Amino acid sequence: QVQLVESGGGLVQPGEILRPSCATSGLTLDDYAVGWFRQVPGKERDRSDGVSCISNSAGAVTWSDESMKGRFTISTDNAKNTVYLDMTNAKLEDTAVYYCAADVVGCHVLVAAAWEYWGRGTQVTVSS
Repeated sequence: QVQLVESGGGLVQPGEILRPSCATSGLTLDDYAVGWFRQVPGKERDRSDGVSCISNSAGAVTWSDESMKGRFTISTDNAKNTVYLDMTNAKLEDTAVYYCAADVVGCHVLVAAAWEYWGRGTQVTVSS
């Protein structure tokens, strides 16, 4: 049974850093892509925006738009079956629920609705 558990969200001020993590079980990171999506208020999770993705075949892929590029880095610790999302220089517009998702579809699929396995999300709030 595939399970994803996010943690590491919280309240930060603009310019600060945060490192949400996604602990996985029931899957092998070599065989699955893991993506980070973020859901802003008023938007359904299946329509949430992709941030970053990582897979054995594609490596680390940045999905994010220009406002996020260079500030989000995805990485894995295969020994811990955990995927991390390093966020630097936090901005007010980064406030969202951050989800990790896993699937065999691969990092070329940016549509959230296409991903099969999801965690429950972790809230990230950026506020001064």
